[in-house]
Amino acid sequence: MSLNLPQPIADYIEANARLDIDGMLKPFLHDAVFIDNGKHFEGQAAIRHLFEKEVIPVKAIFTPDKVRDEDGDVVVEGPAHGDFPGSPIRFTYRFTLANDAIKTLETTV
Repeated sequence: MSLNLPQPIADYIEANARLDIDGMLKPFLHDAVFIDNGKHFEGQAAIRHLFEKEVIPVKAIFTPDKVRDEDGDVVVEGPAHGDFPGSPIRFTYRFTLANDAIKTLETTV
């Protein structure tokens, strides 16, 4: 399924499919916030640490299958597959964009 995603989100999803941390970070603003099931990670250094500890070791790859606009945000849903208990798990990613970059990403199960 082909989804019409804004470029920063498409870039993030494509880099995640390659498990490319630098590529995953590139579309985020320097002071972006990543909220992972209620835990806040502020700034690219904290987000990198999250990716290094929680994404890469378990090869977590998000494959979106639905997208919608909601209150000015882009909401993307789909399964994440990897080497973790319960895989695949369905996630909702809520992106807030600013200046053609990701300002906030909130993930929930």
